Amino acid sequence: MIITVSGTPGSGKSTVSKILVEKLNAKRIYVGGIRRELARDKGMTLEELNEYAKTHPETDVDVDKKASAEARELEKNNQIIIVEGRTQFHFLPESLKIYIKVDFEEGAKRIWKDLQNKQTKEKRNEGKITSFEQTKKRIIEREEEDAARYKKYYGFDHRDESQYDFVLDTTNITAEQATDKAMKYINLKQEKKN
Repeated sequence: MIITVSGTPGSGKSTVSKILVEKLNAKRIYVGGIRRELARDKGMTLEELNEYAKTHPETDVDVDKKASAEARELEKNNQIIIVEGRTQFHFLPESLKIYIKVDFEEGAKRIWKDLQNKQTKEKRNEGKITSFEQTKKRIIEREEEDAARYKKYYGFDHRDESQYDFVLDTTNITAEQATDKAMKYINLKQEKKN
């Protein structure tokens, strides 16, 4: 089984994906991590890479194709795969598609809190963000920029919830509660499959 996880910034996509990996004894492919690494390799922040990506589609397309190919290869070994990436539901149409969303204010609070940790800040490679307001502004801009690139390169808006099998709003719940809801849905789908 392949499970794709998409969603909005600060919604807990990564946290939920990591917990699902443990609960399902799955493998995780994190597209955001691959792109952050690509940015580092190019001596850029994620923001700079996203700007560069407007005229260099390979920074999205090659990464997305590589991630989906890797997921299909891993699945051949009867492995459950969690692929976390905003467009992976499109590249893996056979997947169980989960969309995790959060109110932008709450998402910004979560990201700002994460950025207070030096190690997390380095890992996220967001560039120089010095305030909560700047964080909020940046994630709104990034969401629009990402959506514009995906529409240009792939012809869809990843925020259209009708494309997903399960939509989860984490605004007022913890990551554990969100994971429990996702697990119930996944278990239900597995039971129907068997």
